[in-house]
Amino acid sequence: MDHLIQIPQVDRAWAPIPEPWVTLGMLAGLDTDLKLGTLVSPVTFRPPGITAKAAATLDALSGGRAFLGLGAGWWDREHAAFGLPFPPAPERLDLLETGIETVRALWSAGTKAHDGPRVHLPETTCYPRPVSDIPILVGGTGARTLRIAARLADGANVPSDESRLAGRIEALRRHCLDAGRDPAEVAVTVLDLPVLGRDRDEAWARVEAHRGRANAATFARSHHAGTAAEQRTRYAHLAALGVQTVFVAPVHLRSAGDILDWAPALL
Repeated sequence: MDHLIQIPQVDRAWAPIPEPWVTLGMLAGLDTDLKLGTLVSPVTFRPPGITAKAAATLDALSGGRAFLGLGAGWWDREHAAFGLPFPPAPERLDLLETGIETVRALWSAGTKAHDGPRVHLPETTCYPRPVSDIPILVGGTGARTLRIAARLADGANVPSDESRLAGRIEALRRHCLDAGRDPAEVAVTVLDLPVLGRDRDEAWARVEAHRGRANAATFARSHHAGTAAEQRTRYAHLAALGVQTVFVAPVHLRSAGDILDWAPALL
């Protein structure tokens, strides 16, 4: 995640949340075949040209394993705390459209000038170039955000809340058709923040450990608390709805064993 303060949906404010591009550079040097990217980088945090440079470098260092998540930003508190402007939503969404156009222009072949609908660049000298076609995912759930994803992105990332997911997927598909795109060209991905336990008692104990002041039942429901078998069933249902990728960010990760406990849900 690209946040400056740990978000309340995950942990307390003083819980560490590393700067993502520094962390991704470290991960690129490890012997894995993981895809690497942000989910998502607010266009209010850094100029899009700088983000384009960072993502292109990450793609080159990792042999083509980068993706780029972009969003309009939503949390005014972290902007204020770090001295960053937080414009009204329409302006932030304008910045998102401008940002996507800027990034794609700087990743294009050659160094020619770019004269587009929102962006004018005297040159597009951005080396190293990406070694792959870096997918751009747009994060968010608003109507205009989904329209931007349908027109300009390779995927849309939305919350895993099943009560609203089908409607958001259908809206995204309609926006794709309105933009003259095949809906299959725009992947649907979800961010999932689950609580996993080896049994129901352990899952509930972890809910109690992490819920803070939130109501226990509400926290358990919003974080899909359950066993690995229950998570696997839920992910199969998400796939049936049209979800291609689930980004799993478990609430409780304290050791390698906590990661291994996920194997029955994911394999």
